[in-house]
Amino acid sequence: MSGSIKGRNILVTGAAQRIGREIALNLAKEGANIAIHYRKSEEDAVALAREIEGLGVKAWIARADFEQNEYDGFIERVAAVAGTLDAIINNASIFTQRNLAGLTLYDLVRNIHVNAWAPFELGRDFKKMMKRGHIINILDSRTSGYDWSHVGYIMGKLVLTELTRMIAVDYGPDVLVNSIAPGLILPPPGKDEEFLKRMDRTVPLKRHGAPRDIADAALFILKSEFLTGAVIHVDGGMHLMDYGHGPHPD
Repeated sequence: MSGSIKGRNILVTGAAQRIGREIALNLAKEGANIAIHYRKSEEDAVALAREIEGLGVKAWIARADFEQNEYDGFIERVAAVAGTLDAIINNASIFTQRNLAGLTLYDLVRNIHVNAWAPFELGRDFKKMMKRGHIINILDSRTSGYDWSHVGYIMGKLVLTELTRMIAVDYGPDVLVNSIAPGLILPPPGKDEEFLKRMDRTVPLKRHGAPRDIADAALFILKSEFLTGAVIHVDGGMHLMDYGHGPHPD
């Protein structure tokens, strides 16, 4: 199936909104059937499912709160409805604001639990049940440096980065494991488009991206059968800068 994802069943976690929604919708436009995971945004998930079904492919919705360990049995439940799964895109995460001075053990553990352990568990169950396919973990471009305002979050993503490398080796040759590290794509919660424009000068390409850029990277990975262990930075080159010492308008 190299070169096409038509007819594949793909689970996208955190698919109801933002980048997850764009990934799910654009993969559906390429002919994939989509399992839409959500935690709270049921209305958005239902609306997305209808939009995807309008493209002539299948869509399923499935709720799970990964912070409450509801990743246990989740792959089995989704596969039972869809029939099988060909790929999982681990996009769901939490994004807590804590600097080093305010970081607590609870915040650190919470971020590692949701942002690293849950994707790992889902990927491990996928490997055990499906035997072959693709796993894509959504990381963050700032894992190349630091994020002084979201320390627990970035630590969770750093753990996921290392787990991605390890399972890429361990799960081969039948399960291909790759990752995407977005940069300036959408404003974080509480920020607006002006935030992105202010941050543009910190990026070598001097502009920010769009959710479609992440969806295009996911499509590229899913079409490849000779790519594993890769981190694709979709960030305009931001990972080439030292985030800890680079200019930051805020």
